[in-house]
Amino acid sequence: MKSGLLPFLVALLLLGACRSREPRFPVEHVSLKGATVIDNGLLGWSASDIQALFTDVLRDSRRFELLSEDAPERSEPGSWSFTLELPFTREALKDGGTYSFAEVGATLVMERRSGEGTQRYQVVGLGEVRVEAKDAEARRKALREALRRGLVQLADAARLQLAAVGRPDGALVMDLQSPDERVREFALRVLAERRNPAAAPLLIRQLQDEDLQVARQAMGALVEMKESAAVPALIELVKERDVGFMQEVVFAIGEIGGAEAEAYLFTVAQGHDQPDVQAAAQQALDTLYAAHKLATPEARGTDRAEH
Repeated sequence: MKSGLLPFLVALLLLGACRSREPRFPVEHVSLKGATVIDNGLLGWSASDIQALFTDVLRDSRRFELLSEDAPERSEPGSWSFTLELPFTREALKDGGTYSFAEVGATLVMERRSGEGTQRYQVVGLGEVRVEAKDAEARRKALREALRRGLVQLADAARLQLAAVGRPDGALVMDLQSPDERVREFALRVLAERRNPAAAPLLIRQLQDEDLQVARQAMGALVEMKESAAVPALIELVKERDVGFMQEVVFAIGEIGGAEAEAYLFTVAQGHDQPDVQAAAQQALDTLYAAHKLATPEARGTDRAEH
């Protein structure tokens, strides 16, 4: 054997050993939903064809243990249920180019139930392939390949998200500095779910995201954490937004509570150029006052002498 091959073979063996130690996530059920999956003339595949492709992708990743394949009735503690949906399958032009691209969006919801409740995470994938010809066969071939690529993205994102779920808080805090945006995002999700204070600064930053869905998710996580440091940023968020979103933010401020939140809600409830926002502030303030009242010993029926 040539001496130059030895380091290469050693590296391959070490890589294989590392992969063998990576966890495999048990999946007890894989299902599909949505009209795009059930009836899709562009793909020309049935729902069972799409499910078979997704199952192959999960199996080929070697990171998921498909329990239903081994034994249909088999289940084990900590196993996940996967639900796949395809929000869209389409062709689109890119930057005024002459070629169109087949695009398939994929969404995967992962759920796990236990005595402590239900864990639920969602990841997305997008497959894109250039359509090389205008005939129906070429277009269908491109769309199917776009689907496959989207599902590969989805499986990789699912792997990263479930890996984050199994990591301790200290490791997740370190993951917030990862150069991989997905690792940072999934670590943040889990830290927020665990109400770890380390998640708060990044969530507050996400409130300013141009994508309202990102801002809403961050706001919801901050409400769950009862993060009072988020109140000033939420107050700023009320400005120059549509009325419906402003109402959401006002209610979020009320849910977090605290002296600053209460003072702000009182001011808005006294007068605002949007009557619906003013009414929302009054409702949130009333809820806060009711919570204060219920928190007193008298409201709880507790004898003061016990304290």
